[in-house]
Amino acid sequence: MIIRSVSRSAAAALALAFASLASAATLDITTATIADLQAAYAKGLTAEKVTAAYLARIAAYDKQGPTINAVITLNPKALAEAKALDAERKAGKVRGPFHGVPVLLKDNVDTFDLPTTGGSQLLEGSLPPDDAFIAKKLRDGGAIILAKVNLSEWAGGGGSVSGATDPAVIAAGRVPNGFSSAGGQTRNPHALDRGPAGSSGGTGAGLAAGFGQFGIGTDTGGSVRGPSSVNGIAGLKPTIGLLSRDGIIPLALSFDTAGPMSRSVYDVAVSLNVMTGVDRADPATAASASYTTLDYTTALKTGSLKGARVGVVRDFFGQDAEVDRVMEDSIATLKKLGAEVVDPVPLPQYFLQSRASLLWFVMGAEFKAQITDYLKTTKPGYPKSFADIVRLSNDPATKYRSPEKAFGLKYQAANVLETTDPLFIAARDQGLPLMRTTIAGVLAKHKLDALVYPTNSRPAQPIVLPPGAPAAASSPSGMANLTGFPDLIVPAGMTKDGIPVTLSFFGPAWSEFKLLGYGYDFEQATRARVLPKTTPALPSDTLNY
Repeated sequence: MIIRSVSRSAAAALALAFASLASAATLDITTATIADLQAAYAKGLTAEKVTAAYLARIAAYDKQGPTINAVITLNPKALAEAKALDAERKAGKVRGPFHGVPVLLKDNVDTFDLPTTGGSQLLEGSLPPDDAFIAKKLRDGGAIILAKVNLSEWAGGGGSVSGATDPAVIAAGRVPNGFSSAGGQTRNPHALDRGPAGSSGGTGAGLAAGFGQFGIGTDTGGSVRGPSSVNGIAGLKPTIGLLSRDGIIPLALSFDTAGPMSRSVYDVAVSLNVMTGVDRADPATAASASYTTLDYTTALKTGSLKGARVGVVRDFFGQDAEVDRVMEDSIATLKKLGAEVVDPVPLPQYFLQSRASLLWFVMGAEFKAQITDYLKTTKPGYPKSFADIVRLSNDPATKYRSPEKAFGLKYQAANVLETTDPLFIAARDQGLPLMRTTIAGVLAKHKLDALVYPTNSRPAQPIVLPPGAPAAASSPSGMANLTGFPDLIVPAGMTKDGIPVTLSFFGPAWSEFKLLGYGYDFEQATRARVLPKTTPALPSDTLNY
Protein backbone atom coordinates (compact mmCIF):
# COMPACT_ATOMS: atom_id res chain seq x y z
CA MET A 1 0.00 0.00 0.00
CA ILE A 2 1.31 3.45 -0.93
CA ILE A 3 0.40 6.36 1.34
CA ARG A 4 -0.25 9.41 -0.87
CA SER A 5 -1.15 11.88 1.84
CA VAL A 6 -0.75 12.55 5.53
CA SER A 7 -2.81 14.34 8.11
CA ARG A 8 -2.25 18.00 8.81
CA SER A 9 -0.95 17.21 12.32
CA ALA A 10 1.51 14.63 11.01
CA ALA A 11 2.70 17.05 8.33
CA ALA A 12 3.22 19.75 10.94
CA ALA A 13 5.23 17.33 13.10
CA LEU A 14 7.42 16.36 10.15
CA ALA A 15 7.98 20.03 9.25
CA LEU A 16 9.00 20.77 12.82
CA ALA A 17 11.40 17.83 12.85
CA PHE A 18 13.02 18.90 9.58
CA ALA A 19 13.29 22.49 10.81
CA SER A 20 14.95 21.25 13.99
CA LEU A 21 17.45 19.21 12.00
CA ALA A 22 18.17 22.13 9.73
CA SER A 23 18.87 24.41 12.67
CA ALA A 24 20.98 21.86 14.62
CA ALA A 25 24.63 22.80 14.68
CA THR A 26 27.46 20.30 14.39
CA LEU A 27 31.12 20.22 15.34
CA ASP A 28 33.76 17.97 13.77
CA ILE A 29 36.49 17.31 16.33
CA THR A 30 39.06 16.60 13.60
CA THR A 31 38.81 20.10 12.15
CA ALA A 32 37.62 22.25 15.07
CA THR A 33 39.82 24.91 16.63
CA ILE A 34 39.69 25.76 20.32
CA ALA A 35 37.62 28.80 19.34
CA ASP A 36 35.14 26.47 17.60
CA LEU A 37 34.98 24.29 20.72
CA GLN A 38 34.26 27.25 22.98
CA ALA A 39 31.55 28.55 20.64
CA ALA A 40 29.91 25.12 20.64
CA TYR A 41 30.19 24.83 24.43
CA ALA A 42 28.45 28.19 24.78
CA LYS A 43 25.52 26.77 22.78
CA GLY A 44 25.16 23.54 24.73
CA LEU A 45 27.77 21.04 23.55
CA THR A 46 29.46 19.35 26.52
CA ALA A 47 33.11 18.67 27.17
CA GLU A 48 32.06 15.18 28.21
CA LYS A 49 30.83 14.48 24.66
CA VAL A 50 33.95 15.97 23.09
CA THR A 51 36.22 13.99 25.40
CA ALA A 52 34.32 10.80 24.64
CA ALA A 53 34.71 11.46 20.90
CA TYR A 54 38.47 11.84 21.24
CA LEU A 55 38.63 8.70 23.38
CA ALA A 56 36.74 6.87 20.63
CA ARG A 57 39.44 7.82 18.11
CA ILE A 58 42.15 6.63 20.50
CA ALA A 59 40.27 3.35 21.01
CA ALA A 60 39.87 2.86 17.25
CA TYR A 61 43.36 3.74 16.10
CA ASP A 62 45.99 3.74 18.85
CA LYS A 63 46.32 0.11 20.01
CA GLN A 64 44.36 -1.47 17.16
CA GLY A 65 43.71 -0.75 13.49
CA PRO A 66 46.80 1.13 12.29
CA THR A 67 48.23 0.88 15.85
CA ILE A 68 49.68 4.40 15.94
CA ASN A 69 50.75 3.64 19.53
CA ALA A 70 51.12 7.25 20.63
CA VAL A 71 49.63 6.84 24.11
CA ILE A 72 51.70 5.67 27.07
CA THR A 73 49.13 6.40 29.81
CA LEU A 74 45.44 7.17 29.30
CA ASN A 75 43.82 9.28 32.01
CA PRO A 76 41.14 7.03 33.57
CA LYS A 77 39.41 10.08 35.08
CA ALA A 78 39.19 12.10 31.86
CA LEU A 79 35.42 11.73 31.41
CA ALA A 80 34.75 12.48 35.07
CA GLU A 81 36.91 15.61 34.84
CA ALA A 82 35.06 16.69 31.70
CA LYS A 83 31.72 16.18 33.44
CA ALA A 84 32.87 18.29 36.41
CA LEU A 85 33.98 21.08 34.07
CA ASP A 86 30.58 20.95 32.35
CA ALA A 87 28.95 21.41 35.76
CA GLU A 88 31.15 24.43 36.39
CA ARG A 89 30.15 25.95 33.07
CA LYS A 90 26.47 25.31 33.78
CA ALA A 91 26.90 27.08 37.11
CA GLY A 92 28.30 30.12 35.30
CA LYS A 93 32.03 29.55 35.84
CA VAL A 94 34.17 29.45 32.71
CA ARG A 95 37.88 29.34 33.48
CA GLY A 96 39.05 30.61 30.11
CA PRO A 97 39.71 29.48 26.54
CA PHE A 98 40.94 26.04 27.64
CA HIS A 99 37.84 25.19 29.69
CA GLY A 100 36.93 21.65 28.62
CA VAL A 101 39.74 21.24 26.08
CA PRO A 102 41.24 17.70 25.90
CA VAL A 103 45.05 17.82 25.67
CA LEU A 104 47.94 15.41 25.16
CA LEU A 105 51.12 15.85 27.22
CA LYS A 106 54.51 14.53 26.22
CA ASP A 107 55.52 12.06 28.91
CA ASN A 108 58.41 14.14 30.20
CA VAL A 109 56.03 16.79 31.60
CA ASP A 110 55.27 16.14 35.28
CA THR A 111 51.71 15.35 36.36
CA PHE A 112 51.00 14.59 40.01
CA ASP A 113 48.30 12.02 39.21
CA LEU A 114 49.71 10.28 36.12
CA PRO A 115 53.17 8.68 35.83
CA THR A 116 55.95 10.58 34.07
CA THR A 117 58.49 8.26 32.46
CA GLY A 118 60.61 10.30 30.06
CA GLY A 119 60.06 7.31 27.77
CA SER A 120 62.22 5.08 29.98
CA GLN A 121 61.08 1.83 31.51
CA LEU A 122 63.27 2.77 34.49
CA LEU A 123 60.65 5.41 35.45
CA GLU A 124 57.52 3.35 34.77
CA GLY A 125 54.96 4.15 37.47
CA SER A 126 56.91 7.16 38.75
CA LEU A 127 54.48 9.76 40.15
CA PRO A 128 56.06 13.22 40.45
CA PRO A 129 55.44 15.29 43.60
CA ASP A 130 53.39 17.89 41.70
CA ASP A 131 52.45 19.21 38.27
CA ALA A 132 54.91 20.97 36.01
CA PHE A 133 54.32 24.74 35.91
CA ILE A 134 52.71 24.60 32.46
CA ALA A 135 50.66 21.48 33.31
CA LYS A 136 49.22 23.29 36.31
CA LYS A 137 48.51 26.36 34.18
CA LEU A 138 46.59 24.21 31.71
CA ARG A 139 44.63 22.42 34.43
CA ASP A 140 43.83 25.64 36.26
CA GLY A 141 42.59 26.96 32.91
CA GLY A 142 40.18 24.03 32.57
CA ALA A 143 42.14 21.69 30.31
CA ILE A 144 41.52 17.94 30.53
CA ILE A 145 44.77 15.97 30.40
CA LEU A 146 43.57 13.13 28.22
CA ALA A 147 46.81 11.17 27.97
CA LYS A 148 50.56 11.13 28.46
CA VAL A 149 52.12 10.30 25.10
CA ASN A 150 55.26 8.67 23.79
CA LEU A 151 58.58 10.34 23.05
CA SER A 152 62.10 9.46 22.02
CA GLU A 153 63.55 8.15 25.27
CA TRP A 154 65.16 10.82 27.47
CA ALA A 155 64.04 13.30 24.77
CA GLY A 156 66.32 11.62 22.22
CA GLY A 157 69.57 13.40 23.03
CA GLY A 158 69.87 11.76 26.44
CA GLY A 159 71.81 8.60 25.68
CA SER A 160 72.64 9.52 22.11
CA VAL A 161 75.70 8.77 19.98
CA SER A 162 75.20 11.98 18.01
CA GLY A 163 78.55 13.45 17.17
CA ALA A 164 80.19 10.02 16.78
CA THR A 165 82.03 9.32 13.53
CA ASP A 166 82.66 5.57 13.85
CA PRO A 167 80.03 3.77 11.69
CA ALA A 168 79.91 0.86 14.16
CA VAL A 169 79.15 3.22 17.05
CA ILE A 170 76.51 5.05 15.02
CA ALA A 171 74.82 1.76 14.08
CA ALA A 172 74.88 0.40 17.63
CA GLY A 173 73.30 3.56 19.04
CA ARG A 174 70.68 4.19 16.33
CA VAL A 175 67.31 3.96 18.09
CA PRO A 176 64.35 3.33 15.75
CA ASN A 177 62.52 6.54 14.84
CA GLY A 178 59.74 7.01 17.44
CA PHE A 179 60.75 4.23 19.86
CA SER A 180 61.14 4.23 23.62
CA SER A 181 61.55 1.45 26.15
CA ALA A 182 58.46 2.66 28.05
CA GLY A 183 56.17 3.40 25.11
CA GLY A 184 57.39 1.12 22.35
CA GLN A 185 57.15 2.14 18.71
CA THR A 186 54.97 5.07 17.61
CA ARG A 187 54.05 5.19 13.92
CA ASN A 188 53.45 8.11 11.62
CA PRO A 189 49.72 8.10 10.76
CA HIS A 190 50.41 9.40 7.25
CA ALA A 191 52.61 6.37 6.46
CA LEU A 192 52.86 3.55 8.97
CA ASP A 193 56.34 2.46 7.92
CA ARG A 194 57.69 5.92 8.71
CA GLY A 195 58.53 7.43 12.06
CA PRO A 196 56.86 10.34 13.85
CA ALA A 197 60.25 12.06 14.39
CA GLY A 198 61.76 12.91 17.73
CA SER A 199 61.48 13.59 20.37
CA SER A 200 57.84 14.73 20.66
CA GLY A 201 56.72 12.03 18.24
CA GLY A 202 53.80 10.83 20.34
CA THR A 203 52.40 14.34 20.55
CA GLY A 204 52.83 14.92 16.82
CA ALA A 205 51.37 11.58 15.73
CA GLY A 206 48.58 11.74 18.30
CA LEU A 207 47.43 15.19 17.25
CA ALA A 208 47.64 14.38 13.54
CA ALA A 209 45.54 11.25 14.16
CA GLY A 210 42.96 13.26 16.10
CA PHE A 211 43.60 11.87 19.58
CA GLY A 212 43.32 15.28 21.25
CA GLN A 213 42.62 18.92 20.55
CA PHE A 214 45.98 20.28 21.65
CA GLY A 215 49.34 18.98 22.82
CA ILE A 216 52.59 19.83 24.50
CA GLY A 217 55.99 18.83 23.20
CA THR A 218 59.46 19.86 24.29
CA ASP A 219 62.29 21.07 22.10
CA THR A 220 66.04 20.98 22.64
CA GLY A 221 67.34 20.48 19.11
CA GLY A 222 64.18 20.32 17.00
CA SER A 223 61.89 18.08 19.06
CA VAL A 224 58.72 20.14 18.58
CA ARG A 225 59.48 21.08 15.00
CA GLY A 226 60.43 17.67 13.59
CA PRO A 227 57.27 15.92 14.85
CA SER A 228 55.06 18.87 13.86
CA SER A 229 56.56 18.78 10.38
CA VAL A 230 56.46 15.07 9.56
CA ASN A 231 52.97 14.68 11.03
CA GLY A 232 51.67 17.79 9.26
CA ILE A 233 50.50 20.00 12.13
CA ALA A 234 51.27 23.44 13.55
CA GLY A 235 53.75 23.96 16.35
CA LEU A 236 55.94 26.52 18.04
CA LYS A 237 59.40 26.39 19.50
CA PRO A 238 59.17 29.61 21.56
CA THR A 239 61.86 31.99 22.75
CA ILE A 240 63.76 30.47 25.67
CA GLY A 241 62.05 31.80 28.78
CA LEU A 242 58.56 32.34 27.37
CA LEU A 243 57.40 29.04 28.91
CA SER A 244 58.64 27.66 32.21
CA ARG A 245 60.65 24.41 32.19
CA ASP A 246 59.93 23.66 35.86
CA GLY A 247 58.71 20.09 36.23
CA ILE A 248 59.89 18.96 32.81
CA ILE A 249 62.52 16.23 32.66
CA PRO A 250 65.55 18.15 31.39
CA LEU A 251 67.78 17.34 28.46
CA ALA A 252 69.88 20.52 28.30
CA LEU A 253 68.61 23.69 29.92
CA SER A 254 70.72 25.90 27.67
CA PHE A 255 68.31 24.86 24.91
CA ASP A 256 65.23 23.22 26.49
CA THR A 257 61.77 24.67 26.11
CA ALA A 258 58.23 23.35 26.07
CA GLY A 259 56.30 24.06 22.90
CA PRO A 260 52.61 24.07 21.93
CA MET A 261 51.46 21.76 19.13
CA SER A 262 48.04 21.58 17.48
CA ARG A 263 46.19 21.34 14.20
CA SER A 264 45.86 25.12 13.85
CA VAL A 265 47.85 28.28 14.39
CA TYR A 266 44.92 29.63 16.42
CA ASP A 267 45.28 26.87 19.01
CA VAL A 268 49.01 27.51 19.27
CA ALA A 269 48.39 31.22 19.81
CA VAL A 270 45.65 30.90 22.40
CA SER A 271 47.71 28.42 24.41
CA LEU A 272 50.31 31.13 25.05
CA ASN A 273 47.59 33.21 26.72
CA VAL A 274 47.18 30.36 29.21
CA MET A 275 50.68 28.93 29.75
CA THR A 276 53.01 31.93 29.93
CA GLY A 277 54.04 33.46 33.24
CA VAL A 278 57.11 34.33 35.28
CA ASP A 279 58.11 31.32 37.40
CA ARG A 280 60.59 31.67 40.25
CA ALA A 281 61.56 28.03 39.74
CA ASP A 282 62.82 28.86 36.24
CA PRO A 283 64.92 32.06 36.22
CA ALA A 284 64.86 32.18 32.40
CA THR A 285 61.20 33.25 32.57
CA ALA A 286 62.10 36.57 34.24
CA ALA A 287 62.90 38.00 30.81
CA SER A 288 59.39 37.15 29.56
CA ALA A 289 57.53 39.49 31.92
CA SER A 290 56.64 41.94 29.13
CA TYR A 291 55.16 39.17 26.99
CA THR A 292 52.96 37.31 29.48
CA THR A 293 50.01 39.70 29.28
CA LEU A 294 49.70 39.73 25.49
CA ASP A 295 46.61 38.30 23.84
CA TYR A 296 48.37 36.35 21.12
CA THR A 297 45.12 35.65 19.29
CA THR A 298 44.89 39.34 18.33
CA ALA A 299 47.88 38.75 16.03
CA LEU A 300 45.86 36.35 13.89
CA LYS A 301 44.75 38.45 10.95
CA THR A 302 44.65 37.77 7.25
CA GLY A 303 46.84 40.33 5.54
CA SER A 304 49.55 40.06 8.21
CA LEU A 305 52.17 39.15 5.62
CA LYS A 306 51.51 42.23 3.49
CA GLY A 307 54.66 44.36 3.64
CA ALA A 308 56.56 41.90 5.85
CA ARG A 309 60.17 41.47 4.83
CA VAL A 310 60.86 37.74 4.72
CA GLY A 311 64.19 36.08 3.89
CA VAL A 312 64.48 32.64 2.29
CA VAL A 313 67.27 30.43 3.70
CA ARG A 314 68.22 28.14 0.80
CA ASP A 315 71.07 26.49 2.69
CA PHE A 316 68.54 23.80 3.69
CA PHE A 317 67.07 23.17 0.23
CA GLY A 318 68.30 20.60 -2.27
CA GLN A 319 67.91 17.43 -0.19
CA ASP A 320 64.52 16.26 -1.43
CA ALA A 321 62.83 17.28 -4.67
CA GLU A 322 59.30 17.08 -3.27
CA VAL A 323 60.13 19.19 -0.22
CA ASP A 324 61.74 21.74 -2.54
CA ARG A 325 58.66 21.77 -4.77
CA VAL A 326 56.36 22.51 -1.84
CA MET A 327 58.77 25.21 -0.66
CA GLU A 328 58.79 26.94 -4.04
CA ASP A 329 54.99 26.92 -4.03
CA SER A 330 55.09 28.37 -0.49
CA ILE A 331 57.43 31.18 -1.52
CA ALA A 332 55.09 32.01 -4.39
CA THR A 333 52.22 32.14 -1.88
CA LEU A 334 54.16 34.50 0.39
CA LYS A 335 54.64 36.83 -2.54
CA LYS A 336 50.94 36.67 -3.48
CA LEU A 337 50.08 37.57 0.10
CA GLY A 338 52.16 40.72 -0.20
CA ALA A 339 55.36 39.74 1.59
CA GLU A 340 58.57 41.34 0.41
CA VAL A 341 60.65 38.22 -0.19
CA VAL A 342 64.44 38.45 -0.02
CA ASP A 343 65.80 35.38 -1.78
CA PRO A 344 68.28 34.00 -0.95
CA VAL A 345 69.58 34.93 2.49
CA PRO A 346 72.75 32.85 2.97
CA LEU A 347 73.97 31.91 6.42
CA PRO A 348 77.69 32.20 7.28
CA GLN A 349 79.65 29.04 6.57
CA TYR A 350 81.21 28.93 10.04
CA PHE A 351 77.70 28.85 11.52
CA LEU A 352 76.54 26.06 9.19
CA GLN A 353 79.65 23.98 9.81
CA SER A 354 79.78 24.29 13.60
CA ARG A 355 76.15 24.44 14.70
CA ALA A 356 75.47 20.70 15.07
CA SER A 357 78.70 19.86 16.89
CA LEU A 358 78.25 22.77 19.30
CA LEU A 359 74.67 21.75 20.04
CA TRP A 360 75.56 18.14 20.82
CA PHE A 361 78.72 19.10 22.75
CA VAL A 362 76.74 21.26 25.18
CA MET A 363 73.71 18.96 25.27
CA GLY A 364 75.62 15.84 26.25
CA ALA A 365 77.39 17.48 29.17
CA GLU A 366 74.24 19.17 30.47
CA PHE A 367 72.13 16.02 30.30
CA LYS A 368 74.65 14.14 32.39
CA ALA A 369 74.37 16.75 35.16
CA GLN A 370 70.77 17.89 34.88
CA ILE A 371 69.07 14.50 34.66
CA THR A 372 70.65 13.75 38.03
CA ASP A 373 69.00 16.86 39.49
CA TYR A 374 65.61 15.67 38.25
CA LEU A 375 66.03 12.05 39.38
CA LYS A 376 66.67 13.20 42.93
CA THR A 377 63.00 14.30 43.03
CA THR A 378 61.68 10.79 42.30
CA LYS A 379 60.40 8.44 44.97
CA PRO A 380 62.42 5.56 46.48
CA GLY A 381 63.01 2.67 44.12
CA TYR A 382 63.80 4.80 41.07
CA PRO A 383 67.26 5.74 39.73
CA LYS A 384 68.76 8.79 41.38
CA SER A 385 71.56 9.76 38.99
CA PHE A 386 72.86 9.63 35.44
CA ALA A 387 75.23 6.88 36.59
CA ASP A 388 72.24 4.88 37.83
CA ILE A 389 70.42 4.99 34.48
CA VAL A 390 73.60 4.04 32.61
CA ARG A 391 74.18 1.09 34.96
CA LEU A 392 70.58 -0.12 35.07
CA SER A 393 69.95 0.17 31.32
CA ASN A 394 73.05 -1.96 30.67
CA ASP A 395 72.29 -4.54 33.39
CA PRO A 396 70.94 -7.77 31.82
CA ALA A 397 68.76 -8.25 34.90
CA THR A 398 66.58 -5.25 33.95
CA LYS A 399 65.81 -6.76 30.51
CA TYR A 400 66.06 -3.31 29.01
CA ARG A 401 63.86 -3.01 25.94
CA SER A 402 66.09 -0.58 24.03
CA PRO A 403 69.61 -1.94 23.60
CA GLU A 404 70.43 0.99 21.31
CA LYS A 405 69.54 3.48 24.05
CA ALA A 406 71.51 1.48 26.61
CA PHE A 407 74.53 1.65 24.29
CA GLY A 408 74.02 5.40 23.78
CA LEU A 409 73.89 6.06 27.53
CA LYS A 410 77.11 4.10 28.05
CA TYR A 411 78.71 5.99 25.16
CA GLN A 412 77.75 9.34 26.65
CA ALA A 413 79.07 8.36 30.06
CA ALA A 414 82.46 7.67 28.52
CA ASN A 415 82.64 10.57 26.07
CA VAL A 416 80.90 13.73 27.29
CA LEU A 417 82.54 16.34 29.49
CA GLU A 418 81.56 17.47 32.96
CA THR A 419 79.89 20.88 33.17
CA THR A 420 82.87 22.07 35.20
CA ASP A 421 85.28 21.41 32.34
CA PRO A 422 86.81 24.61 30.87
CA LEU A 423 86.05 23.44 27.32
CA PHE A 424 82.37 23.04 28.15
CA ILE A 425 82.25 26.42 29.86
CA ALA A 426 83.89 28.07 26.86
CA ALA A 427 81.41 26.42 24.47
CA ARG A 428 78.42 27.50 26.55
CA ASP A 429 79.58 30.99 27.53
CA GLN A 430 81.34 32.00 24.31
CA GLY A 431 80.14 29.68 21.55
CA LEU A 432 76.41 30.14 22.16
CA PRO A 433 76.52 33.97 22.30
CA LEU A 434 78.47 33.87 19.01
CA MET A 435 75.70 31.80 17.38
CA ARG A 436 73.03 34.17 18.70
CA THR A 437 74.89 37.28 17.55
CA THR A 438 75.51 35.73 14.12
CA ILE A 439 71.85 35.07 13.38
CA ALA A 440 70.73 38.38 14.87
CA GLY A 441 73.28 39.99 12.53
CA VAL A 442 71.83 38.19 9.50
CA LEU A 443 68.34 39.44 10.37
CA ALA A 444 69.61 42.98 10.89
CA LYS A 445 71.82 43.06 7.78
CA HIS A 446 68.91 42.22 5.49
CA LYS A 447 66.36 44.20 7.56
CA LEU A 448 64.20 41.08 7.92
CA ASP A 449 61.07 40.47 9.95
CA ALA A 450 61.47 36.71 9.60
CA LEU A 451 63.39 33.92 7.91
CA VAL A 452 61.60 31.04 6.17
CA TYR A 453 62.83 27.57 5.24
CA PRO A 454 61.59 23.96 5.17
CA THR A 455 61.19 22.84 8.78
CA ASN A 456 62.58 19.47 7.71
CA SER A 457 64.75 19.23 4.61
CA ARG A 458 63.36 15.74 4.00
CA PRO A 459 59.89 14.29 4.64
CA ALA A 460 59.20 11.62 7.28
CA GLN A 461 61.86 8.92 7.22
CA PRO A 462 61.49 5.14 7.64
CA ILE A 463 61.28 3.86 11.21
CA VAL A 464 64.38 1.80 10.55
CA LEU A 465 66.68 3.20 7.89
CA PRO A 466 67.64 0.64 5.24
CA PRO A 467 71.29 -0.21 4.63
CA GLY A 468 72.97 2.43 2.50
CA ALA A 469 70.40 5.10 3.38
CA PRO A 470 71.70 8.64 2.87
CA ALA A 471 73.25 10.46 5.79
CA ALA A 472 71.04 12.49 8.10
CA ALA A 473 69.66 15.61 6.48
CA SER A 474 71.22 18.98 7.15
CA SER A 475 68.56 20.30 9.46
CA PRO A 476 67.81 23.95 10.18
CA SER A 477 66.20 23.14 13.52
CA GLY A 478 69.27 23.65 15.73
CA MET A 479 69.39 27.32 14.73
CA ALA A 480 66.48 28.18 17.02
CA ASN A 481 68.01 26.29 19.94
CA LEU A 482 71.50 27.72 19.64
CA THR A 483 70.09 31.25 19.52
CA GLY A 484 67.09 30.78 21.80
CA PHE A 485 64.92 32.40 19.09
CA PRO A 486 61.36 31.29 18.14
CA ASP A 487 60.37 29.07 15.20
CA LEU A 488 56.73 28.63 14.12
CA ILE A 489 55.78 25.60 12.02
CA VAL A 490 52.84 25.70 9.60
CA PRO A 491 51.62 22.95 7.21
CA ALA A 492 52.58 23.86 3.64
CA GLY A 493 51.61 20.91 1.46
CA MET A 494 52.05 17.21 0.73
CA THR A 495 54.58 15.22 -1.26
CA LYS A 496 53.34 13.11 -4.16
CA ASP A 497 53.51 10.15 -1.73
CA GLY A 498 51.15 11.86 0.71
CA ILE A 499 53.71 12.93 3.31
CA PRO A 500 53.39 16.37 4.94
CA VAL A 501 55.81 19.25 4.40
CA THR A 502 55.85 22.34 6.60
CA LEU A 503 57.20 25.87 6.40
CA SER A 504 59.08 27.48 9.30
CA PHE A 505 58.76 31.16 10.22
CA PHE A 506 61.81 32.10 12.30
CA GLY A 507 62.36 35.45 14.00
CA PRO A 508 64.35 37.24 16.70
CA ALA A 509 63.75 36.77 20.41
CA TRP A 510 60.20 37.53 21.59
CA SER A 511 58.82 37.84 18.04
CA GLU A 512 56.13 35.19 18.58
CA PHE A 513 53.33 37.73 18.12
CA LYS A 514 54.52 38.70 14.63
CA LEU A 515 55.33 35.13 13.61
CA LEU A 516 51.88 33.92 14.62
CA GLY A 517 50.34 36.60 12.41
CA TYR A 518 52.48 35.55 9.45
CA GLY A 519 51.78 31.87 10.04
CA TYR A 520 48.04 32.44 10.36
CA ASP A 521 47.92 34.43 7.12
CA PHE A 522 49.81 31.66 5.30
CA GLU A 523 47.66 28.93 6.89
CA GLN A 524 44.40 30.57 5.87
CA ALA A 525 45.64 30.98 2.29
CA THR A 526 46.86 27.39 1.90
CA ARG A 527 44.68 25.20 4.16
CA ALA A 528 47.31 22.50 3.70
CA ARG A 529 46.65 20.26 6.73
CA VAL A 530 44.96 16.92 6.00
CA LEU A 531 43.63 14.09 8.16
CA PRO A 532 45.92 11.06 7.75
CA LYS A 533 44.55 8.32 5.52
CA THR A 534 45.23 5.59 8.12
CA THR A 535 43.07 7.34 10.74
CA PRO A 536 40.00 8.46 8.75
CA ALA A 537 36.91 10.18 10.11
CA LEU A 538 34.60 8.21 12.42
CA PRO A 539 30.85 8.76 12.78
CA SER A 540 31.49 9.77 16.40
CA ASP A 541 33.72 12.66 15.26
CA THR A 542 30.67 14.78 14.35
CA LEU A 543 28.78 16.06 17.36
CA ASN A 544 25.36 17.71 17.30
CA TYR A 545 24.39 20.47 19.71
